[in-house]
Amino acid sequence: MAGHKRQAVGVDIGGTGIKGAIVDLGSGELTSDRIKVATPKGAQPEDVLAAVREVLDTLGVDDADDTPLGVAFPAIVKDGRTLSAANVSDKWIGFEAEKFFEDGLGRDIHFANDADVAGVAEVRYGAAKGQRGLTLLTTLGTGIGSALIYNGVLVPNTELGHLHRAKHGKDAEAYAAYSAMERDSLSWEAWAKRLQWYYGHLEFLFTPDLFVVGGGVSKHADQFLPLLKLNTRIVPAVHRNNAGIIGAAALAGDER
Repeated sequence: MAGHKRQAVGVDIGGTGIKGAIVDLGSGELTSDRIKVATPKGAQPEDVLAAVREVLDTLGVDDADDTPLGVAFPAIVKDGRTLSAANVSDKWIGFEAEKFFEDGLGRDIHFANDADVAGVAEVRYGAAKGQRGLTLLTTLGTGIGSALIYNGVLVPNTELGHLHRAKHGKDAEAYAAYSAMERDSLSWEAWAKRLQWYYGHLEFLFTPDLFVVGGGVSKHADQFLPLLKLNTRIVPAVHRNNAGIIGAAALAGDER
């Protein structure tokens, strides 16, 4: 991938789809088509690796390519190990995932949690660019992912979707994720009341300077964000479903 632009490849592994693209690290823009394949049923490690290879092959990235590669994964990631598993096989729990991908792809990678890399994308190229202090990104989807970033530095592996709501005996994502709105057939107004509790609680705990709301539902931000009464500014994410690709590529580029 010759050229004057500094580029990296980002791959975002999710429970339903695996997406990848080449990213311009100066602008955060995709410089290739976004390639997407279905996440294999059961999301076993070998099957996921084969799907990632398919994405890279379609992008024209081979073992000899020295372009930085970042991979985002829906799990707590520490020292290259996946310590949890969200919508993927339980075999990933306690698994040496980074080494597994590096061995299988024949190249070094940067491996990180999917919500964390989405936060990096928004801080570097999106809704939180130039923001000082504490930015808290949440992704509202099947669950609630979170990224905590202070003065541009990521504090990895926060799991703020699992804050407990004692009144209902549920964690936050079971009560307030977008999937809860669909499951309980809530109106925007009724869902916003649940989000009010959630973001109000985060505000009390962290006193952030900015909330950024990601996930596919963020394209409908005008339907629910104006209903929230917070002291903290809250804005929709810019990169939405590309954030994982962009953030993974950005972190991989940092290592060169």
